[in-house]
Amino acid sequence: MKLGIIKERKTPPDRRVVFSPEKLSELVQKFPKTEVIVESSPIRIFSDEAYRKEGFTVTEDLSDCDVLLGVKEVPISALIPNKKYFFFSHTIKKQPYNRELLQAILKKNIELYDHETITDPKGNRLIGFGRYAGIVGAYNGFRALGLRDKLFDLPKVETLADYKSVVKELKKIKLPSIKILLTGSGKVANGAKEILEHLEIKEINVQDYLVNNFEEPVFCQIDVLDYNKRKDQKSVDKYDFYNHPEEYESDFMRFAEVSDMFIAGHFYGDGAPYLFTREDAKKPEFNINLIADVSCDIDGPVASTIRPSTIENPFYGYDPQTEKEVAYDAENAITVMAVDNLPCELPKDASEGFGEMFLEHVIPSFYNNDRDGVLARAKMTFNGKLTPRFAYLQDFVDGKE
Repeated sequence: MKLGIIKERKTPPDRRVVFSPEKLSELVQKFPKTEVIVESSPIRIFSDEAYRKEGFTVTEDLSDCDVLLGVKEVPISALIPNKKYFFFSHTIKKQPYNRELLQAILKKNIELYDHETITDPKGNRLIGFGRYAGIVGAYNGFRALGLRDKLFDLPKVETLADYKSVVKELKKIKLPSIKILLTGSGKVANGAKEILEHLEIKEINVQDYLVNNFEEPVFCQIDVLDYNKRKDQKSVDKYDFYNHPEEYESDFMRFAEVSDMFIAGHFYGDGAPYLFTREDAKKPEFNINLIADVSCDIDGPVASTIRPSTIENPFYGYDPQTEKEVAYDAENAITVMAVDNLPCELPKDASEGFGEMFLEHVIPSFYNNDRDGVLARAKMTFNGKLTPRFAYLQDFVDGKE
């Protein structure tokens, strides 16, 4: 098999890559039948020279590769027909801005494997940048707190060399006695939790968090059944919630009344109740005044997230009374951090972590006849058509929805 590591071509530039030079060397050692070519890139976090030093060919031409690996969407003009591609296509939720990309993939007879569709038999994602989204998102939340309340001045993550440097900066700050809420139980939330632990913030259980005040900063990590309740008051497990979200209503306000800062690290499923609405945010008892929304669903379950923010300008304010955007440090505003490409700020660590997962979960499938069905589940297109698993996208491709 001949693998090609493609150059990222999206704007703004993304410095991440599927495999670091060291991880590629490990791949070739484990699977010696693999040949790897690296497309030259001036922006990648690892230089062309770093790949050459590991013995890889760096070139402008990947046309004779079998499988092409990238991170973000490939521009239509750069797609090579009749190849296998792995990248985040951002099409599986019928994102209208990428309709033409999916149409072009089918037209060019490309076999597409979206990183998001690489799952185990139960549908759990096997690879992704979630941990680093959580890490950077939580850090950015504290950076916003320091700047807004003139407590401390954390540098931007993108100016730091790596995760170790991030941790070093956190050791320099002192937090006031605030209550911090963290939603979610997956990679994103647990990445955010790493930051809370580096700050040595005490974790509190739900009951204590809701009823007690503390003389130190504390946090509480909650899952779907903590902030949602069945309308009929029955007590069931979270799988009931996943299967019947329409039977539930939000119970988030009890946390909003006692929290100062909220880190949104949950996954929001279609049909689930919003955590809080614009009307909820207007209530005098709504106490949260800073939200690091790593989940970043626009105009959805977190009412204050009215647009994504950017690495360049990561913060804005949401005025609950006018429902309009204001300055992030405006009086009575909720400060919002809603950057939607957070792992880009830690490209070295994020790339190394991603390559580790890809080598463990995907590469073996090419050599063991896809024994675990990883490639079969992930394959979105084949022979110019959508595969049965992704046939639900046909109307989207045809422009009917």
